[in-house]
Amino acid sequence: MGPRSPRSPTRSPTRSPTTPTTPPRPRRTDPPAPGRRPGCVDRPRPGPQTGAVSAQPSTTTATATAGASTRAGTLGALALGADLAHDAVLGTVREVHGAIGRRVHGREGRVAGLVYAGVGHGLRATSSALRSADRSLLRAGVGRPLEDSTGGRVALSALNGLFGDRIHERSPGLSISLAVRRGGRDVAPTSDGFAAAFPGATGEVVCFLHGLGETEDVWRLREREAGTSYPERLAGLGWTPVQLRANSGLTLAENGVALASLLGDLVAAWPVPVRRLALVGHSMGGLIVRSACAVSSSAGPWQHLVTDVVTLGTPHLGAPIARALTAGSAGLSLLPESAPFGRFLDHRSAGILDLRDGLPRDVRNLPHARYHLVAGTLARSPRHPVSQVVGDLLVRYPSATGRDRRGAEMFPGADVLHVPGADHFALLNHPDVHRALESWLSLRR
Repeated sequence: MGPRSPRSPTRSPTRSPTTPTTPPRPRRTDPPAPGRRPGCVDRPRPGPQTGAVSAQPSTTTATATAGASTRAGTLGALALGADLAHDAVLGTVREVHGAIGRRVHGREGRVAGLVYAGVGHGLRATSSALRSADRSLLRAGVGRPLEDSTGGRVALSALNGLFGDRIHERSPGLSISLAVRRGGRDVAPTSDGFAAAFPGATGEVVCFLHGLGETEDVWRLREREAGTSYPERLAGLGWTPVQLRANSGLTLAENGVALASLLGDLVAAWPVPVRRLALVGHSMGGLIVRSACAVSSSAGPWQHLVTDVVTLGTPHLGAPIARALTAGSAGLSLLPESAPFGRFLDHRSAGILDLRDGLPRDVRNLPHARYHLVAGTLARSPRHPVSQVVGDLLVRYPSATGRDRRGAEMFPGADVLHVPGADHFALLNHPDVHRALESWLSLRR
């Protein structure tokens, strides 16, 4: 792989004073800096997690806190839609119109500017009114938060995956906190909370973290056809499965710090002493898990308890779709008339931006843990032309196994399972993976 180009989260995770911080992202409507093409937005990248990054208590939504569930309702989601329409859609249309006007007439139309300003004020007023009505109705017991229904939780996770950083800033009632989940609700990371949620807790804990825009329920995909799920299968082996949910629109570094803090709390407050900890991540979840393992947690040395890290279709070397979006944004910025569409693409979340290259290559792995990498391909062989081009539809085989074109391995000695004829989501409940997990996570070894 060549050198990595800068990319940025919306904000930096909570770090120690010695950790470099990143400047805030410029507003989309700011004029381009000198020497920049119109439409290019500077998005500086946080410092790599090459060593120990202190995981101190965070104030962001990434941090798991008791009672941190999202509480906005349908009107709150509509208010968010009005915000996005103002920032992304209206801004794009106005900028395209203005660019065409300058090229054809040498100036922007004054009347058009007044119309766009009026529409913008209307959208902002609508957003404010919807939020106010949402809060009033929920306080009066009319309706219920989106978090209280399965469909609402799916919608929230999808929105957080697409726009999670902006949701945190503008609509905290819709922002997801990284937390342990049980029965569709956050579990308080305390002794009482864990004891109530896991009455049969064992000393062997396996944590499952989903991918971009997913919920903890994704681990039940195709459960009826398979007859079981990965958490249930491992529970039968003596593990206590713990399912997590994260705001996948935040940066990998931010979610990594939050996960490290949460796992420290879990180990400290678990009903019985934790003897063994395994981490399983699907897609982006695998990157967040690795990010957490590179963090030095002040809550306790939970990393020493990790014996196994399993990644399912994780883009360790980046995802082609994320790269295509970045290339498309840069290409559209070449002309003033198309530059607004590039800025429209830039409204995707910082989490999606981080999928372009995955984690920095120098992010350390846990030296004592065993890594298990699962990669799917649509064709039978990873060397088949279809497999080489699309992999499992979202992640290519070399990226999922952490091996670049030069043959350099990110996980020397790791177990690699190739699942032929499987797409990205088939890896969430596949008989080949079931058998592999039973072997890898056997408590007899």
